[in-house]
Amino acid sequence: MNISMLKGKIHRATVKQAELDYVGSITVDPVLLEAAGILEYEHVHIVDVNNGSRFETYTIPGEPGSGMICLNGPAARCVATGDKIIIIAYADMTPEEAKTFEPKVVFVDDDNQISRCTNYERHGRLEDM
Repeated sequence: MNISMLKGKIHRATVKQAELDYVGSITVDPVLLEAAGILEYEHVHIVDVNNGSRFETYTIPGEPGSGMICLNGPAARCVATGDKIIIIAYADMTPEEAKTFEPKVVFVDDDNQISRCTNYERHGRLEDM
């Protein structure tokens, strides 16, 4: 039996654009994707901190170092420019694998530049990688 575990996330990124007239997906600075261990075209969950909406899409890379976070297509209706979002990727693994797996958690500043990376989170507690 496999279980779904947190693989990586980008925490409290700022939405810089929302483009309704696009095929669909979320454009993310590839520097952030790499730091979080999230691949191009990977299935992700998006949580909007400002309005509470949760939805799924897939990633496409933006310009490296740009800090770009852009919701495209129908997902653009779920956010507003300036909203804080959490981008979450999960992985299926065995319970044995899950016991030693360490997710990648990336914190960003208001310009979506990396401010901290960690592989451990508990309520109110973080340990840097």
